[in-house]
Amino acid sequence: MIETNIHDFHIPVMGTAFTIDTPYKVARFGISSVVSIGDDELCETMRKYYSEKYAVPFNPIIKSGNVDYRAQRITAYLDLLDDLINQQISIMKTEPFNSNSENSKYFLMLPEKHPMKAIYSKMMNSIGAEREMLEQQCRDFIQPGAIDVNIMTKLDRTNLDDKNQPLPDEYSDAVSALRGFSNSKIDAGIVFSAGFNRRLFAHCENVSDFYLSGNGKFKKRLILKVSDYRSSLIQGRFLAKKGIWVSEYRVESGLNCGGHAFATDGLLCGPILEEFKQNKSALDAECRDLCNQVLANKQLNLIPDSLESIVTYQGGIGTSNEQQFLMNYYNCASTGWATPFLLVPEVTTLDEATRLLLQNASKDDCYLSGVSPLGVPFNTVKNTPSEEQKLERVKNGRPGSPCPKGHLIFDTEFTKRPICKASVLYQKRKIEQLKKLDLISDEYQAEFNRIIDKACLCEDLAAPALIEYGITNDRPLKSTVCAGPNIAYYSKIVSLKEMIDHIYGRINLISDSKRPSFFVAELNMYIKYLNEEVQKLSTKISQIEIKRLSKFAENLGKGIGYYINLTREKYIESDSYKAAMLSDFNSARQKLDELIENNQTIFSSVLRQSFASA
Repeated sequence: MIETNIHDFHIPVMGTAFTIDTPYKVARFGISSVVSIGDDELCETMRKYYSEKYAVPFNPIIKSGNVDYRAQRITAYLDLLDDLINQQISIMKTEPFNSNSENSKYFLMLPEKHPMKAIYSKMMNSIGAEREMLEQQCRDFIQPGAIDVNIMTKLDRTNLDDKNQPLPDEYSDAVSALRGFSNSKIDAGIVFSAGFNRRLFAHCENVSDFYLSGNGKFKKRLILKVSDYRSSLIQGRFLAKKGIWVSEYRVESGLNCGGHAFATDGLLCGPILEEFKQNKSALDAECRDLCNQVLANKQLNLIPDSLESIVTYQGGIGTSNEQQFLMNYYNCASTGWATPFLLVPEVTTLDEATRLLLQNASKDDCYLSGVSPLGVPFNTVKNTPSEEQKLERVKNGRPGSPCPKGHLIFDTEFTKRPICKASVLYQKRKIEQLKKLDLISDEYQAEFNRIIDKACLCEDLAAPALIEYGITNDRPLKSTVCAGPNIAYYSKIVSLKEMIDHIYGRINLISDSKRPSFFVAELNMYIKYLNEEVQKLSTKISQIEIKRLSKFAENLGKGIGYYINLTREKYIESDSYKAAMLSDFNSARQKLDELIENNQTIFSSVLRQSFASA
């Protein structure tokens, strides 16, 4: 029986522009990828671009007098992507197979174990009736990867009508994006990332494609991107009580990935995946029972016992061995590879200057910045055009952005209506407030730098697509990029086939032989993060802060113990590699112990537990 899973990996969402048209570029090769639908203006711009490229009629969807313009733009863009990809597939199914054809490329990029790869190889070495029969079998198999989409649930601005009055909840940013997806004709999944949004989750029961059809399949699947098991349980239960089944729990490292870094309470990805491995059957059983109670009352198709959710992982993966361990030991159905694909022009949309910046980035160039207006650490690299523009505005005495899109408006410190912390208005008011505090020079400069550090992510994460495709815009365009620290270990721009060959272990693209395991990299980032959190504390430390940081340190200590046992007993690698991993874990434990010892006022409870266990 032919496997339905074409590839063992997917391409996660990156920024807003970087994967905005990735399905158009890779879906025809059976590769699933994720499009951000948070920026409806960018979706509309890209629809116009591709409509003109393929002579497809384009009728602009304007804001004025149309309260549902956001959902309509998203639907129209997703439908166009679907049409273009289906055309690509139709061509591939009819063109002759040869060494350079796209249909041959489809099969050559498959993982070695895939049964269709052997059939393709046999077909290419056959003649006559047997060749014709095998050719037809290969053509029938060709199917596209999914056009999955992503909603960052925290970005759920309440929108206003033409009279500046709040619109109903159904027209908020996130709920409108959900409707745009649900009204589209694509057969795909929607990823809810960045946490629990009750307003958005409650609207899921209005999406008819989230319910099982008569053929026992979902036309549209719900995917939760999570950073720990407990949040999966809470969100899965909430949705189940609406009759909505979660098809996939997409575990993402809290810190070791690109863009916003939503740190957990010190819970590391290995222990989190272990908890899923041990408890997923119970999670499925509970959610299935809750779902079916609701579905029975609605007289809809029930979730059968045979239907299980899947678990996938993304964040910092760099080698084929890491990929295989995640799939074989933790039973991950797929893995997500993001940052390395920023060096693959065939896959991601990025202007040449920024791609070259990434190509030459070192470990010292990758850092957790404070540029996000959300106040969440943001993975990026130094010296982006966005950073240069931001500093130029400060030099000219006008820090901040005009805030043309307003998707990140959350602050009400100076205004009744929320504004963005990267905006000119906010930064002007905040700096005026700072000047009145009469701080000494060093304190003033530190606070000033924190204020002006915020960047216009709405604009600057969308800019790479407009710059790359030469799309005119009245506003100054400067790119930023949200690469994870893994980018430092890749040093050249490569083809799609080369990157896939690297993922499947057919070639090696890692330029640094001393690259640590992704388990180690995440652990070290968490220890660094904890140290920075401790340094930021004032002299008056609250019990809440002490409890939070103590729990964080305690979880890190348990995680290190887990990794040491895992490496010794379960990890599949050479003895020398495992010895290096163990050395790295012990070094990390020493750094953590020193941090705890040097801050006994905060970590007294952790020290007591360590003493008791010893």
